[in-house]
Amino acid sequence: MREKPKIKAHRSLVHTGVFHVEEMELEFANGSQRRYQRIVGSAQGAVLVAPLLGPRTVLLIREYAAAMERYELAFPKGHIEAGEDPLTAANREMQEEVGYAARRLEPLVSLTLAPGYLQHTTHLVLASDLYPQRLPGDEPEPIEVVPWRLDDLPALLARGDFTEARSLAAFLLLRERLAGWA
Repeated sequence: MREKPKIKAHRSLVHTGVFHVEEMELEFANGSQRRYQRIVGSAQGAVLVAPLLGPRTVLLIREYAAAMERYELAFPKGHIEAGEDPLTAANREMQEEVGYAARRLEPLVSLTLAPGYLQHTTHLVLASDLYPQRLPGDEPEPIEVVPWRLDDLPALLARGDFTEARSLAAFLLLRERLAGWA
């Protein structure tokens, strides 16, 4: 196993309130030195919830994705707040975004996106045994809830508004998990 590079210095470039951009000076084991920039997310990370409404149906949401300047179809998601664990955050986000709570929450996997420049972890959670329960959220407009059959993946992939990699990973992992339950 390779020795990790030594971090020689950190310098904050900008802090937005959500993200922190910093520059790192690294020295590798072979003596090479490089500067890298990274975006640092929250220390707690985020959750993405796969709410299982029935044996083969999940709940997706359609909400505005500002970075892409369009509405996207995805699983409910959000930041883990201070004092929350991923399962508590998943249940809260689901109640805020789809109007259901879960009696059963199960971690699927934790993922990173673009780990070369983004320090952020998303915890994927399976939610089942749902019951109606709504909490107020912080969304600027009502979120559309879209039930989707797990066996209709080709139609979902053909859509132009289902492009979020975390949601696709969760969808595939959930299908795999449920195939093991059969």
